[in-house]
Amino acid sequence: MTRSWTNPLRDPRDKRLPRIAGPSSLVIFGVTGDLSRKKLMPAIYDLAHRGLLPPGFSLIGFARREWENQDFGEVVHDAVAEHARTPFRESVWNRLAEGIRFVQGTFDDDDAFDRLAQTVHDLDAERGTGGNTAFYLSIPPWAFPIVTKQLSRSGLADCDEDTWRRVVIEKPFGHDLASAQELNSVVNHVFPEESVFRIDHYLGKETVQNIMALRFANQLFEPLWNAHYVDHVQITMAEDIGLGGRAAYYDGIGAARDVIQNHLLQLLALTAMEEPVSFEPGALRAEKVKVLGATKPVGPFDETTAAGQYSGGWQGGKKVPGLAQEAGFRKESTTETYAAVTLEVQNRRWAGVPFYLRTGKRLGRRVTEIAVVFKRAPHLPFDSTSTEELGENALVIRVQPDEGVTMRFGSKVPGTTMEVRDVTMDFGYGHSFTESSPEAYERLILDVLLGEPSLFPVNEEVELSWKILDPILEHWAERGSPELYAPGSWGPPSADHVLERTGRNWRRP
Repeated sequence: MTRSWTNPLRDPRDKRLPRIAGPSSLVIFGVTGDLSRKKLMPAIYDLAHRGLLPPGFSLIGFARREWENQDFGEVVHDAVAEHARTPFRESVWNRLAEGIRFVQGTFDDDDAFDRLAQTVHDLDAERGTGGNTAFYLSIPPWAFPIVTKQLSRSGLADCDEDTWRRVVIEKPFGHDLASAQELNSVVNHVFPEESVFRIDHYLGKETVQNIMALRFANQLFEPLWNAHYVDHVQITMAEDIGLGGRAAYYDGIGAARDVIQNHLLQLLALTAMEEPVSFEPGALRAEKVKVLGATKPVGPFDETTAAGQYSGGWQGGKKVPGLAQEAGFRKESTTETYAAVTLEVQNRRWAGVPFYLRTGKRLGRRVTEIAVVFKRAPHLPFDSTSTEELGENALVIRVQPDEGVTMRFGSKVPGTTMEVRDVTMDFGYGHSFTESSPEAYERLILDVLLGEPSLFPVNEEVELSWKILDPILEHWAERGSPELYAPGSWGPPSADHVLERTGRNWRRP
């Protein structure tokens, strides 16, 4: 049993201060990549700036580059100066820089992992990290088995009751159910499940966590949050950019695997789950697993799903290439850049309520939102002309950008006639709170160091997500090429038909 570290200066009854990580170090594999430079290193600095890392915290980079410690330190410095959320302070940087180390090597190099083990041991002696180490695998999934095997061989995965070792895995978690199960087996062979942290950065976003606050801290919404009042739910993640330099990586993965399997199904689980008995990790995960276990794709898939590829054209005043013209992408590829699916949560609360999930590249604008659309009022005592402008009540949770919540409802237009139109009430994080929200990776890295797994999906969640999506992916594979759609539009015509067949329409975010 790992002994938890306690701050002797902290009164456990004081809820005002955030929890501070105990003695620890972080090893980043794939430290030369964009994710590390733009997200991980700045997040580590921001945590240090906010006083949430221990004084002896150490950062170790592992890569093929022939760098010395000071070379890696300069890379971290430049990444932090360019991308950090909080202001750059020399005193914070100097304290952080003392614990920065670099180990050169490849994943199949035994000597390199032995040097890494020695570096971790030396930092424990020099800086008092307590031997507690997290390994961040910012690497392609094919490299997981060899790296976890090396961590085991070199003793880096070993811990005792006074220390901990944890591994952080970036998505994608496999490309279907069978590969996800195989990947989980490989990782769990070295690290027990409670030491595995699968990063889904969406779950670290403040607005995503606000879904739980909105639902369970307010009596206002819970009585309406069910099939009696909700007509349908739309969950959208749209991007206004193409693939660019990621085309070769993206080929064979596609929008559904890249976004729906993890981000959007996690948002669905948080939107549809029952109230947990507490926000302890076990209780929260149990409710998410129940929802995902009850979620099924709705057929026939030709009518209830849509897949598309963006074509070339004009967007935002610029001529942009189509997917087939992107460098590194196979011209005959059937990989989709737009995906829309219809799901049902088959339990008492949500019986008969469709959940529409969609994601795509080169769409109208960059936005992620959850829209809970309510049923129309059963009786409107107005003549038909008075309510022409009236839509359905909706509660829209904006995850990004302009994080907040909008409520849409009908109101009387000023004047002598009883005319009703839609109006909105809006809450924005930027207007209501003086402090800015931390980056998702700040929260998630801190949770890894604290051993707080609430926001990280477990094996069962990952595998259930693939069970939901696999039948749709198999159907698309048999169907051939996805439908083309114009850049700047909201997807292919077949996506509109998915909702029109039931008399509904996609929201325009």
